[in-house]
Amino acid sequence: MHLNKIYTWLRHPGESLSQRVVHAGFWVFALRIVDRLFGLARTIVLARLLAPTDFGLFGIALLGMSALETFSQTGFNAALIQKKEDTKPYLDTVWTVQAIRGILLALILFAIAPYVAAFFEAPAAKPILQVIALSVLLQGFTNIGVIYFQKELEFHKQFAYVFSGTLINVGVAISAAFLLRSVWALVFGLLAGNLVRMVVSYFVHPYRPRPRLEGQKIKELFTFGKWVLMSTILHFLLTQGDDAFVGKILGTTALGLYQVAYRISNLAATEISAVIQQVTLPAYSKLQDRAVQLQEAYIQVQKVLAYISAPITGGIVVLAPDFVRLFLGEQWLSMVPALQVLAIWGFIRSINGNVGPLVMSVGKPKLATWLSVGRLVLVAILIYPLTMRWSILGTGAAICVPGILLAPVYQYIALRIIRCSSWRLVKQIVLPMFATAVMAATVEVFRYLVLNQVGFFAFLLLIAVGMISYLLMTQVIDRVCGYGIMPLIRIYIKRVWGAG
Repeated sequence: MHLNKIYTWLRHPGESLSQRVVHAGFWVFALRIVDRLFGLARTIVLARLLAPTDFGLFGIALLGMSALETFSQTGFNAALIQKKEDTKPYLDTVWTVQAIRGILLALILFAIAPYVAAFFEAPAAKPILQVIALSVLLQGFTNIGVIYFQKELEFHKQFAYVFSGTLINVGVAISAAFLLRSVWALVFGLLAGNLVRMVVSYFVHPYRPRPRLEGQKIKELFTFGKWVLMSTILHFLLTQGDDAFVGKILGTTALGLYQVAYRISNLAATEISAVIQQVTLPAYSKLQDRAVQLQEAYIQVQKVLAYISAPITGGIVVLAPDFVRLFLGEQWLSMVPALQVLAIWGFIRSINGNVGPLVMSVGKPKLATWLSVGRLVLVAILIYPLTMRWSILGTGAAICVPGILLAPVYQYIALRIIRCSSWRLVKQIVLPMFATAVMAATVEVFRYLVLNQVGFFAFLLLIAVGMISYLLMTQVIDRVCGYGIMPLIRIYIKRVWGAG
């Protein structure tokens, strides 16, 4: 009986906003977890089959593609999600702009490939860039109707759409790696995944876009979208500018090491806060005129973010050397210090990441832009001297330090918008950090007293010890300090179990 209820709940989100947010959150987390577990498995397998230089060459190609996509971003999708009025009349125009953009970007990327390869002094990157141009073209023709999966919080449909591409990407990349043992395994995986995702977008949503351009609608959307464009450009410079710097100054091998370190270390940020933001932007937008509900929603999201992100960050810092040695191999060990520093940045990014959707939802995208400008200035000041002194460890520090310095500013802005006491917001972050410190100390003591050498099963045992100690500590904090995470979890479970 309960299984039937759960199955029904998985397919139908419910009527109220809270039910739809819980349902959406479940599916977004499920998608991100499954998607990244497949991605992590692919990284581990390919790290054994390919060299850091191969990852560096692929990273250069992705940088070129991402730069073009970022600097031509319209911000129309975010504008459609935020817009309270009916958005259907805008869909054809947005899809047409998206398709034209895809064609132009593919042509430009193909043409500039030799210059990008020359800039990074990596001639092997040229053909990779030219083939990857097809990926941009495929993305341009994706069905615009899938925007409703986010706008209407129908993330069970988003799961099918996104995961289809992930599954094919991983399967093709691993198969090609065994056959080719070269960077082309990564390229073919990316192309296959984007092709499948584009095709599936027309199966999972009934909308059928037609070519149409209406200047007034473009102008209206761009009023909001221009600030999204600026934020996107700044986000690119902040998240991939360091990749470009490392690739140019330190070379492709260092870039491969740095990118894999960043990907693993930022699990807490990219796999949790990114998930949360997909749900919170439409949810906050629906609550923008209800101050009390908006405050409560923000506090609960921040609580969940910190509760999940903190132990993941602590676990990465403590277990990084063993993880790299056991799963990636000796050739990757030099990236461990950078991985540990970047893990701290991952936690800060996760906590600050909830502020962006909040300011966007209340119609203040300009504020998010200026926050990014401030961090970019600090990174630009620090990245050269620190990288030249400590290589990729210095690059990681240059990314991490500005995030730490600006974290209080982000939280102050959130306080001004949601209008709650500072302690109520701060304790959502500080208490799980304390529990994580206890967890890390417990793991280190257990390793020192019990384990002589960390093999695969001992590594799993350390993870189990960390999880148990964290859960026990948060139970104590819940009772002593009134943290409130356990009641929140029980409510969530009750809604899922009693759905239907």
